[in-house]
Amino acid sequence: MDESKDYIQVDIFGLSLTSTVSGGGFAVILKEMNGERRLPIIIGQFEAQAIAFELENRKPPRPLTHDLLKTVLETLGCSIDSVFITELKDSTFFAKIKLDNDLIDEIDSRPSDAIALSLKFAAPIYVESNILDEVGFIPEPEDEKDEDANFDKLVQNDKKETGDDNTEDRLKSLKKELDDAITNEDYEKAAAIRDEIKKLNISNFN
Repeated sequence: MDESKDYIQVDIFGLSLTSTVSGGGFAVILKEMNGERRLPIIIGQFEAQAIAFELENRKPPRPLTHDLLKTVLETLGCSIDSVFITELKDSTFFAKIKLDNDLIDEIDSRPSDAIALSLKFAAPIYVESNILDEVGFIPEPEDEKDEDANFDKLVQNDKKETGDDNTEDRLKSLKKELDDAITNEDYEKAAAIRDEIKKLNISNFN
């Protein structure tokens, strides 16, 4: 990591559905601690799931990859000191993980994995200032989210003017089915349920 660069501490503002990835995908939204700029980073479904579990204080039925990595690090007597988003090159973000171990300076990582692990260890996240200058944005007033909102409100889709209680009941039923599918590790069924939930404009990722 280039220590001559300036870094700005950020927090995880939330997760959002995005249409910029073929077939749809997810973005983790970072927000500078002492400012209003946001930084969206496109991530994969499994990384989004890991981050969502942590933000919602939910525990998977069995350890996921990031749970395993946390256990391995702790077994070796290490923990994560901080995470840095260091570079943006050809539309790809790069990150480094700094351990509290003098023998290991830093570890290269995808930002999604670094962010997921930062949550596991309650480690701060920093973004190189030029990245925020280049691609950070300040949302329009009408798009501003309440910073104290529950993190399970991950995305606001265009609302259908249905006013139909059946839609809300169906969403509740699907969410329960999704939880059951994840508990039973039936991820193929869980993926199908998530697709149906998206069609009903649900505004959170479970």
